[in-house]
Amino acid sequence: MKASCSRDDLPPHTGEVQPGHSKAPHQSFWLWVLCLTGVDYFSTLAYQPSIAFLAAGRLAPIATIFLVLITLFGAIPTYFYVARHSPHGQGSIAMLQRLLSGWWGKVLILVLLGFAATDFVITITLSSADAAEHLLHNPIWINAPDFLQDNLTITLVMLILLGALFLRGFREVIGIAVGIAAVFLVLNALVVGAGLLSVAKNPELVSQWWQHVQSGELGLPEFTPRPLSLVSIFLLSLVLFPKLILGLSGFETGVAVMPLIQGDAEDDAHTPRGRIRNARKLLLTSAIVMSAMLLGSSVVTTLLIAPEALVEGGPAINRALAYLAHGEGPQRIAPWCGELFGTIYDFSTVAILWFAGASALSGLLNLIPRYLPQYGMAPHWAAAVRPLVLVISLICIVVTLWFDADVESQGAAYATGVMVLILSACTAVVIGKFHERTGTFWQRLPWTSIFILLVFAYATLAIMIEKPDGLLIASAFIGGIILISIASRILRSGELRVVRFEFSDDESRFLWQTLQYLDIPVLAPHRPGGRSLEAKERELRDWHHLDAQVPVVFVEIEVGDPSDFFQEPCLTIRQEEGRFVIHVTRCTAVAPALAAIALNLSQGARPVELHFGWSDESPLRTNLQFLLFGEGNVPWIVRDMLRRAEPDEAIRPRVIIG
Repeated sequence: MKASCSRDDLPPHTGEVQPGHSKAPHQSFWLWVLCLTGVDYFSTLAYQPSIAFLAAGRLAPIATIFLVLITLFGAIPTYFYVARHSPHGQGSIAMLQRLLSGWWGKVLILVLLGFAATDFVITITLSSADAAEHLLHNPIWINAPDFLQDNLTITLVMLILLGALFLRGFREVIGIAVGIAAVFLVLNALVVGAGLLSVAKNPELVSQWWQHVQSGELGLPEFTPRPLSLVSIFLLSLVLFPKLILGLSGFETGVAVMPLIQGDAEDDAHTPRGRIRNARKLLLTSAIVMSAMLLGSSVVTTLLIAPEALVEGGPAINRALAYLAHGEGPQRIAPWCGELFGTIYDFSTVAILWFAGASALSGLLNLIPRYLPQYGMAPHWAAAVRPLVLVISLICIVVTLWFDADVESQGAAYATGVMVLILSACTAVVIGKFHERTGTFWQRLPWTSIFILLVFAYATLAIMIEKPDGLLIASAFIGGIILISIASRILRSGELRVVRFEFSDDESRFLWQTLQYLDIPVLAPHRPGGRSLEAKERELRDWHHLDAQVPVVFVEIEVGDPSDFFQEPCLTIRQEEGRFVIHVTRCTAVAPALAAIALNLSQGARPVELHFGWSDESPLRTNLQFLLFGEGNVPWIVRDMLRRAEPDEAIRPRVIIG
């Protein structure tokens, strides 16, 4: 049926909760919005330099170069394409949702939502754990109560406070994000800049570092020192760079904030070119700034901090730049580094890490209602903020206890979630470009995008093989989401779930209004392509003892994608040989459509009668057919839906089986 069907909203008695249009969010200059996504992306500077050295040792600066290259020449073009095709912030998951249909498409979306949940939850727990790490190493924190001298306790307190603020209605404010991100970036630029200046004044540090690298003294316990050639150094850095992929975490949220970006006054609602252009500026600027900071921080960490300070239990672990800001180590990188500047740096770091957790929690609260209720795969309370906050906060507490608030241990799960989301974006880009192009199969393949996809696939597999804990945690989230989705879909299968009717043409709309006025007494479903209408009517009148004078309206329903939950059926109404026939398309299930039609035609003095025939199929089989394919056990399900939608039996449509 035509996609341009006109609409006719259902009356209130259908009992449906109809999805409405949310109020357009306040839009701001793209540079201010960059700070909002930056609280997640830039906050990784608090722990990334330390993690990079633990993962790659003295090869960290070279491995970081590969990370910068994959960011600028892989992630940027990928998310430029995603921004153009998802200008309202839906992201690559929504792109794949449009490209893939049916139950397999839904399963894939649920799996991606599981990885996204992993990403967001670990963002909250890891950021809180690292914030606690910074507080514990601050000299002022020594005066805190004894029970706040433990990393796990501080992390749990921060998680509880975060959940409590959201329960009170805490909302992200761009102004707060601008202040937090700007101060944090300035402080990091001062530390990294002073560190690079110190390296420039002491060129022997570079020579010593390079001698260590060439001799194979990388500072990696699993690597036996031996001389390395330039090719070996290059290849080893290439193998190690996936371990540094946390430096990309947060970049993927740049598309999610697109609704907040101000575009041009003449922007089209469906393709807002001004907003897309400004979103690309945001993505490019954030990538360039972060690339420079990652490379600079990796250099100063590797060259200015002793390796023993960066190992487990060392004073610089998970706080390399804070270590330099406090003036710790063999020598100060600048005269102003010390307790005062270090304390300012610590509290700035705690603020951005905590706000990164708030940003992730807000993102999770927006992500779940966007997909699961649409699929009928979430209970009704999932649309409410407070119950979701309680559930997510409880999950975060469990994850924190599981990892004992250890930053490094959570890094693998975090990296796994991030990389799968980026990989899904690459996949959506490849499929999208393939569909856009014409020619032979090989001519339509976007080879550049495929190469980027393969690079990210390599990085993802390397992370999963190196630390499978991340995949196990993500699998737990995926399994939980799928189980909840299946249970919810079964429990909600009896809902009417018809949002509105649409009509293929004005004639169908006119005939629909005529049927409502005529007070039609009998509706009879007719399977398209089966017996003729004449044979069906003759059998119906014989079995159900209907007089020849009683008019019968036939309903023919074609089921579209039964994996969808809510439906907007499109009606085509015609008169064939003196009979009214309602042909229904774009339908996800037969029973809800029949129930909604009966309710809408029961506006007169007497309710409509729905006449069905008996079925010899087993109840179990018919119920499974209804859940999976939208057909089966129709009379009983229609009766149950009508009973729920219209409690008054006197005006409720009747179901007759004969």
